[in-house]
Amino acid sequence: MLYLDPPAVPSRGRLWSHLISDLSYAELHAFAEALGVPRRGFDRDHYDIPAERVPMAVWLGARLVPSREIVLLLRAAGLRRPKPRTASVPAAREAGISAGSRVPG
Repeated sequence: MLYLDPPAVPSRGRLWSHLISDLSYAELHAFAEALGVPRRGFDRDHYDIPAERVPMAVWLGARLVPSREIVLLLRAAGLRRPKPRTASVPAAREAGISAGSRVPG
């Protein structure tokens, strides 16, 4: 089954929803392609869907659920891919890196 939450995330002058599958990433990619969403809209375990595509996604069979259910559904399906943890400010201080310093590249 495919799920999306109501458009509520503002970015680039639009509101966005999250589209997920509780079955597989293959199902998610196929649905997004049918919806006309480019692959660049995929972010680890979901697609970012602009508000204007939500009615079509629902028409194609996605179920609209509250935002808090998106992560719960992904975890229950074993498909959650959380963002990598980044070093915290205290950890950086312990390493001797100040907030304004540049890391050589």
